[in-house]
Amino acid sequence: MTEMQKSPSRALTANVVFLGIVSLLTDISSEMTNTLLPLFLANGLGVRTAIIGLIEGIAEATAGVTRIFSGWLSDLWGKRKSLTLVGYGLSAVSRPFLYVAGAWPTVLGVRFADRLGKGVRTSPRDALIADSSADKTRGLSFGFHRAADTLGAVIGLGGAAIIVHLSQHNAIALVPEVYRRLVLYAMVPGFLAVAVLGLFVRDIGRRRESKAAPPRLRFGDLDLRFRLFIAIIVVFTLGNSSDAFLVLRAQNVGLSVFHIALALVGFNAVYSLISTPAGALSDRWGRTRVIAAGWAFYAAIYLGFALARSGAHIWVLYALYGAYYGMTEGTARALVGDVVREEQRGTAYGIFNAAIALTALPASLIAGALWQGIGGWPGLGPAAPFYFGAGMALLALVLLLAWLPTARIGQVPDAEASQR
Repeated sequence: MTEMQKSPSRALTANVVFLGIVSLLTDISSEMTNTLLPLFLANGLGVRTAIIGLIEGIAEATAGVTRIFSGWLSDLWGKRKSLTLVGYGLSAVSRPFLYVAGAWPTVLGVRFADRLGKGVRTSPRDALIADSSADKTRGLSFGFHRAADTLGAVIGLGGAAIIVHLSQHNAIALVPEVYRRLVLYAMVPGFLAVAVLGLFVRDIGRRRESKAAPPRLRFGDLDLRFRLFIAIIVVFTLGNSSDAFLVLRAQNVGLSVFHIALALVGFNAVYSLISTPAGALSDRWGRTRVIAAGWAFYAAIYLGFALARSGAHIWVLYALYGAYYGMTEGTARALVGDVVREEQRGTAYGIFNAAIALTALPASLIAGALWQGIGGWPGLGPAAPFYFGAGMALLALVLLLAWLPTARIGQVPDAEASQR
């Protein structure tokens, strides 16, 4: 008997709360190091934007491939926690090596290991959240988790902003020694997250019956609605390049490192505040309505980044970007839990997360090429990736509204639907 069967009336179970704390601590660590990493590469190591896009794309693609198999393994074993623990542990151990990075291949190696850890943990963790939630509160659970995760980003970026300001004040370029100091501070919450996960989160995945056939890693075995949603997500993500380009765009417009960090704090604060109510709204209003509204918002925001001419524009756009994330991130994960069977959730979350991560590689390469060019092609300038992203978001929105009517998806599945 699962935790939710024992206490179905609980809106947020202990597992959901503690997994939120784990994500909060991890994001404090990762945001202190990863968010300003593009500036360390560009300012400290002299790396071109095309190479930055390559690094981010390879890192996310690594996470994507791993997510498929880690999710499937959690279904096969009927357990989620062990893989989640390994993933968080690998990221915590690898991230401190950024302190000694002196060239971009070293950074690539660290990002590869860090994202490998993310790939191992993400799908089992999402499946564990879904397993730990009642059908009628799944959106709330994922919204809470995204809120906790993003609150960690607020704290991490706030700390990074203070350290940067005390160290180099309002300098436009990031000083390498200051970045390395951030890496040292980030170690503590990273290892604390692993400890909380190991001590307080319990595995409630059900064991597979010995005579039952093992779950197959086949896309065609999953609900048609899920497969259509994945296809649309791929279209959207082709225009959703790494957020590293937003950081570079902010610097391109004239923001100092300190002010970029503060803008990111605002982004994450809005993201955290909106995630829980947006998840709860999707429980009542329907997942696709909330996602569609978020994608329309995204298109407008990316158009704004393309047209931005001042630091004030960037501040406002980052806050609005946080609203987009709050509306869609937890809601999309809750939707996946709605339309697949419980014993397939790990596999489904693996495919969902992998589709996003694998598409991030061509998306980031396209963004880098549009901005600064690649090979002998000169590129179209800093605004070009954002025009492209806005267009792809609108195309994905049209497909979402055409292929996935809100009457058929995004609501709590009935008994018959859950057996399909």
